[in-house]
Amino acid sequence: MGTNSSSTGVTESVGNKRVNLFFALLLIAMTSYFVWWGLDYTMYQQTTLFLVATAFGVFMAFNIGGNDVANSFGTSVGSGTLTIPQALGIAAIFEVSGAVLAGGSVTDTIRKGIVDLDGLPVAPNQFIFVMLSALIAAAFWLLFATRRGLPVSTTHAIIGGVVGSSIILGFDLGGSETALSTVNWATIGQIAISWVLSPLLGGVLAYLLYSQIKKKIIDYNDKTEAYINDLKANRKAVKEDHKVYFDSLSEMEQVTYTSAMLHDQDIYKDEDCTLEDLETDYYKSLYKIERERSGLDTLKALKQWAPIIAAMGGVVMASLVVFKGLKNVNGNFTTIHGFLIMGMVGALVWLATFMYTKSIRGKHKENLAKTTFVMFSWMQVFTASAFAFSHGSNDIANAVGPFAAIMDVIRTDNIASQAAVPPTVMITFGVALIVGLWFIGKEVIQTVGTNLAKMHPASGFSAELAAAAVVMGASTMGLPVSSTHTLVGAVLGIGMVNKDTNWALMKPIGLAWVITLPAAALLSALSYVILGQIF
Repeated sequence: MGTNSSSTGVTESVGNKRVNLFFALLLIAMTSYFVWWGLDYTMYQQTTLFLVATAFGVFMAFNIGGNDVANSFGTSVGSGTLTIPQALGIAAIFEVSGAVLAGGSVTDTIRKGIVDLDGLPVAPNQFIFVMLSALIAAAFWLLFATRRGLPVSTTHAIIGGVVGSSIILGFDLGGSETALSTVNWATIGQIAISWVLSPLLGGVLAYLLYSQIKKKIIDYNDKTEAYINDLKANRKAVKEDHKVYFDSLSEMEQVTYTSAMLHDQDIYKDEDCTLEDLETDYYKSLYKIERERSGLDTLKALKQWAPIIAAMGGVVMASLVVFKGLKNVNGNFTTIHGFLIMGMVGALVWLATFMYTKSIRGKHKENLAKTTFVMFSWMQVFTASAFAFSHGSNDIANAVGPFAAIMDVIRTDNIASQAAVPPTVMITFGVALIVGLWFIGKEVIQTVGTNLAKMHPASGFSAELAAAAVVMGASTMGLPVSSTHTLVGAVLGIGMVNKDTNWALMKPIGLAWVITLPAAALLSALSYVILGQIF
């Protein structure tokens, strides 16, 4: 027995080492190819600076994978819907696809509304130092937070980095007054508002959504399963009572009773059998129990509510993919097109879910816990995939944006308002994203998926759907929200419904949220000074 256990442990260890080696080699190979391609793309200008920028750009994408992507898949893994390798597979497909297909061919070199360098005599290399410092600071802060299992906003981290290095640049160019004037402090104030607004909106919507799912589906299923178990217990009791009764009869009474039992046994199986057709109390009792059981619509809640909830989820996630994920793909894409796609996706999801509930047969009709688990697992895979695609198309810009700006300046020796994003950059950073998820994402997955609140596919689906709805609604209304903060708030809302929220864990998470921007700003300011000394 001991030998088998040891052998299994060694096999798992070897398997993990091989997987680790594969991902390490994949990142090294992809980065090496990118360096070879990038040196030619930048025409071998400022080679050392390009290599440093590449290292920290890939490092930033690696840490986004470990924190932001892990945060997105935490509820799916925590609920048991996906294993970490399965989450990795979905992330690999949809995150990279979102980055490459819908990440955009150009990116703003400075995040609009955050800093303003117009009118300042900024040299190309000074601009490079601003962007590179932001990447360095954000990457190291994300690594620090990720290793402690704290889900933080990568957007806030990179914004803090840009702010910190821009302030030092402004100070170099014109003193303290110029330094402070480079930052749009009203926008920073909006980000501070998002620390409260994002988790609050996510928590409220997740609470409302999951409390209804729990009431309409899960609680109904629990009561139904309990009732079925009572019927099974009654049937067992009838059989035991019958045995005792039969043993108490005399031999002549047993013969007569056996004849009546054989009569009832023959007609009991007929569909048109009625209670009056039966002679023995045993079969009369069984008849009542079986009719109660067959007359019970065990799938009533799933048939009535699951298709509607799934369709609603399909519409919301389609809107996330269409309006946030595909916004850069087709300039002719209109709002009407988006709503038509949302309607079609919602209809297809409703139909698929309805047909699934109609196809449930046999023992699955009474094993409601498993049936509900499977149904919401599929629904959660859908929401996780949509989230991953949207995330890949948007948040990878936190690494790609500053890096593309650096490459463009190195290549042209000129500061433009927008920089081209070659597909090779997206693919390389997409690979780094996935490798980061594999190597350092487990702590954040554990925090979001298990430690904050216990997850079930139904609650995980609710959290992801609520977070997506808040992000879409807030984007439409121009409200400053963070997808990371919103999803964490949604998980807290789930915990409030189940009364198992780990509020103690929110203290370090909330503190990390508040200090992300200033910490990244300080690290970036320090990095800018060091880069200025080195180069």
